[in-house]
Amino acid sequence: MIINVTEVQDINSFSIFQLRKESYEILWAFVPILTLVLGITIGVLVIVWLEREISAVIQQRIGPEYAGPFGILQSLADGTKLLLKENLFPSRGDTNLFSIGPSIAVISILLSYSVIPFGYDLILSDLNIGVFLWIAVSSIAPIGLLMSGYGSNNKYSFLGGLRAAAQSISYEIPLTLCVLSISLLSNSLSTVDIVETQSKYGLWGWNLWRQPIGFLIFLISSLAECERLPFDLPEAEEELVAGYQTEYSGIKFGLFYIASYLNLLISSLFVTVLYLGGWNLSIPYIFVPELFEINITGGIFQMTINIFITLAKTYLFLFISIATRWTLPRLRMDQLLNLGWKFLLPISLGNLLLTTSFQLLSL
Repeated sequence: MIINVTEVQDINSFSIFQLRKESYEILWAFVPILTLVLGITIGVLVIVWLEREISAVIQQRIGPEYAGPFGILQSLADGTKLLLKENLFPSRGDTNLFSIGPSIAVISILLSYSVIPFGYDLILSDLNIGVFLWIAVSSIAPIGLLMSGYGSNNKYSFLGGLRAAAQSISYEIPLTLCVLSISLLSNSLSTVDIVETQSKYGLWGWNLWRQPIGFLIFLISSLAECERLPFDLPEAEEELVAGYQTEYSGIKFGLFYIASYLNLLISSLFVTVLYLGGWNLSIPYIFVPELFEINITGGIFQMTINIFITLAKTYLFLFISIATRWTLPRLRMDQLLNLGWKFLLPISLGNLLLTTSFQLLSL
């Protein structure tokens, strides 16, 4: 039997080429994920810096100014400090629950970013049930908080975990009903379809004008889900030291710190997507790109514009949440539950019934 050396070399070269091609495809699949994670990280650092600067202006004091220009590197310095701190474990506590709790809180929130569209094609996963995925995944985070509170072997931590679970259940239902109303108006559960539906009529096509009651309920429920003032009962310092975070230090405490801002950012992004038209500017451009021979219908320029518009609307809601922190006092636990169950839930249910009735009449 005669073996053709040239054919064997060709086969080996083809096999190596296919192997390299598959390897490049696998590596390329992680590029969007890494890009999104990098963008989220930068976004959280910017939010922390903005909150400190806005809080300083409201309280008429000087904010961070030494770490970098305008103190913009202060968040990075604080994160580095947390990484270098020692991780302590409570005596007689459940170390497994104590360690897993922060990871569950962060991972469950990070998964929600996969269905956020920053443009028509700028989305990690355009699912037909995108908004339901966010609701389902975000409801896992309080489980991590409850595990952390129970595993800490501390009464204040456990009470903070119980408060977080009760608060999440109370405000998750009105928030879900508001999302259902938006889905009925858009005839879709896809975040991209919801944004596209709002773009048909320009600025007046935003769901903000068609669902003003739902928008207010969604706004209040989002603040409660993020445990921001006046809904920060799970970590009320005057009552529970630091709530479920009391026994944490180092990187685990940093994970809870990051999770709170990740949750605030994802809630702001969903307000933009569901009610403010997403990436659509909805008004004419304030400059004339044709003078510079710039194509606004596609390419990197359009991608940049879409991302900028989405983030501009998002940071508007972030400013509202930060200003609310220094404006309203903290609610009592009974007031918080009464607001959720006796006020927001009936109104959101009535809003859903009205939306359903109008949709049936328009058929």
